[in-house]
Amino acid sequence: MRKLHVKLLFLMAITILSCTKEDTFIESQSETIQFPKDPLTIEQINTKISETIDNTGDFDWSKVDAHFLWSAVVNGQNILSIGYGNEGQSFSENYDPELEEKKNNILNIVIENEKVADEKLIRVEHEIITVIDVEVKNIETIIALRNNTGVRYLEPNGYNSYTHNVAKSSSGCDKNADTINSSHYTTTSPNNAQVSWHFNEHNIQQAWNYSTGAGVTIGLIDTGVSASQSLLNSSGINDGYSNGRFVQKYGTFIDSRWWWSSNYDGPHDKCGHGTAMASAMASPRNDNGMPVGVAYNSNLVAYRATEDVLLNDYHERKGVSRALTELGNRSDVKIISMSIGYVWSIGNIKDAVRYAYSKGKLIFAAGGTSTSFTNGFGVIFPATMSETVAVTGVDDGPNYDRCDTCHSGSKIDFTIIMEGDNNTSKAPPVLGFYNGQRRYTGGSSVATATTAGIAALIWSKYPSWSRTQVLNRLKQSSDFYPSKSSSFGYGNIDALQAVQ
Repeated sequence: MRKLHVKLLFLMAITILSCTKEDTFIESQSETIQFPKDPLTIEQINTKISETIDNTGDFDWSKVDAHFLWSAVVNGQNILSIGYGNEGQSFSENYDPELEEKKNNILNIVIENEKVADEKLIRVEHEIITVIDVEVKNIETIIALRNNTGVRYLEPNGYNSYTHNVAKSSSGCDKNADTINSSHYTTTSPNNAQVSWHFNEHNIQQAWNYSTGAGVTIGLIDTGVSASQSLLNSSGINDGYSNGRFVQKYGTFIDSRWWWSSNYDGPHDKCGHGTAMASAMASPRNDNGMPVGVAYNSNLVAYRATEDVLLNDYHERKGVSRALTELGNRSDVKIISMSIGYVWSIGNIKDAVRYAYSKGKLIFAAGGTSTSFTNGFGVIFPATMSETVAVTGVDDGPNYDRCDTCHSGSKIDFTIIMEGDNNTSKAPPVLGFYNGQRRYTGGSSVATATTAGIAALIWSKYPSWSRTQVLNRLKQSSDFYPSKSSSFGYGNIDALQAVQ
C-alpha cells in the first residue's frame, strides 16, 4: 500500500514537471484543467463568435470556457463586468447585508488572485443594478469567480473589437441635410406643417382628432438631441399647436479612453441619430414648414447615452444602463424608446431594463437594422428581451415585406411601414441636425420611435391605464390580432383605432 502511494506521488511529480511553458494548469476540486498560457487573438475570438452566431443566432459568454472569456477580457482593456447576487436578481434598491457580503467576497477573490491591494484595485460600482466592473489580468481570477455562487454572470464588457454586418445600422450617425421629395409628405395646419407619408399609412393624422400625446412623457435613450435644432429644445418645442410641454436633456455617456473615467460628455447629440428619433416622436406642429412628430404634444426626456447606435463600447453600455435606471426612477416617464442595440445580450443593460420594467415603464426597442443582406439574422438585443417591445420596419407593398435592411423574427411584436415598395429612397422625413434642415431616416430605428409615439397617443387618451392596458390596445389595433406572425408580430398598428 505504501509503495502504491509513493508510485502515485512519483507519477504526479512527473506530470507537473512535464508541463510546457505554453500551458497553464488550473486545479479545481476534482480535476486539473489545462489552458494555454497566452490569450487568443482578436481574430480567433471573432471567428468563434461569428461561427456561434451563424449557427445559433446568438452568443452567450456563459457558454464559453474560461480561457476564451479571459482572452476577451485581456483584449478588452482588462475589464470584467461581474453581475452578483442571487440567481435572477438584477437590482437592489435598499441596503442588503447579505448582498453586500456577496459583493465583498467577490472583491476578495479578485484581490487575492490578481495579487493587488484593495486600494489599488480599479473598480466601478453601478447604482441600483447589482454589477461591479473590475480590472482583471489573470485567468485564475475568472476560474475562481466562476466557482463562486454569488456570481450571476461574468462578461468582458470592454471587448469592442467584434464587427459583424448584423449590427451596423444604416440609420446611424448622419448630420447632413437631405432634399425631401414633396411626394413624401402632406401638409396640415398651421400653415404647411409637414406630415410624413408613413403617418397616413397608420392613420396617425386622423388619430390627432382624439389625442396628441399631451401629459405623457417619453424617455429617449440614444445619442442625445442636437443643441443646434431649436425645435427640439426648450426655446422651440412649444410652438404652434404644440404647447404646455417640456424637453429635458441629460448625458450619461463618458467619452474617454479610460474605462474608469467619470468625465461625462454632456447631453447634446454629436451623431444625428438621437435627434432624428426625437423628431419622429415629438417634433412640434407649427408653421415652420417642418416635419411633425407623432405625439407632438408629449414631453421628452432625452439621454445621450451612446455615441452611435451600436452598443459595442464599455462607456456606451454603462451609459445606457444608467439612463435606464434614472428613467425608471421618474414617475412621470411612462414610455422608453431605444433605437439602439447589439448582436448579443449585455448583462448590465439587461439588469437595467428589468429595473425600469419593474417600475411600470413600457419599453420599445429596435429589432435591428443592417447595412447588408439580413437573411438569417434575427432580432437584436435588447429587443430580444421579454421586458421590451420589439419593433421593425416593413415596406408599403401589398405583402408584408421587411424593409431592405430591417430584421424580422419571432421576437418582433409590431411593424411600421417606413419604406417604399422597391424604393428604398422613400423614407420618413424628420427634422435635421441644424435649424431649418430636414433629412430622411429609416430602418427599425424610426419604426420604434413611431411606435413609441403612438403609445403616447394612447396613454394621453387614457391616462389612468396601466402599461399592460396600453400594450393590449396596441395589439388589438394591429393587423394580425389576435394572432401573431412568426416574423412580424401583430403587424402594422392602426393609430386611429388605438385611440378611439
